[in-house]
Amino acid sequence: MTPRKYLVLVAIVLFASCGDVSLSYGMKHVGAISAARWTDLIAAVFNPWVALGIVLLLGFLASYLSALSWSDLSYVLPATSFGYVLLALLSIGLLHEKVTLARWIGILLVSSGVAIVTRGPSSTPRPGSGSCSAGDQP
Repeated sequence: MTPRKYLVLVAIVLFASCGDVSLSYGMKHVGAISAARWTDLIAAVFNPWVALGIVLLLGFLASYLSALSWSDLSYVLPATSFGYVLLALLSIGLLHEKVTLARWIGILLVSSGVAIVTRGPSSTPRPGSGSCSAGDQP
């Protein structure tokens, strides 16, 4: 794994966490939306916080697609699980949500999988590709 690839994983975590918090903050200001009034959903997109959340999640998608181009899904998804910790911290600090002990235990259990997953290769060697991971230089 190169430093550039680690930066892509960090970008995934930051874009996803900040995008989700921004969407949540914006939708709390917009209010409840029902399927019967779907036009409210279109209006919600123009809330600045919702719009920022959408842009950040597009950044997440671009970073995620980049990571999947050189690594296995079974590596990328767990390797970015630190986002759950960041999301909980942002939810507490910015959204003033309560995160219970049970949620923290769940977050830590999921995030602890990173230690296990990152010890192996980031990509499954393909026949005829030698011992290098996809995207790595020999």
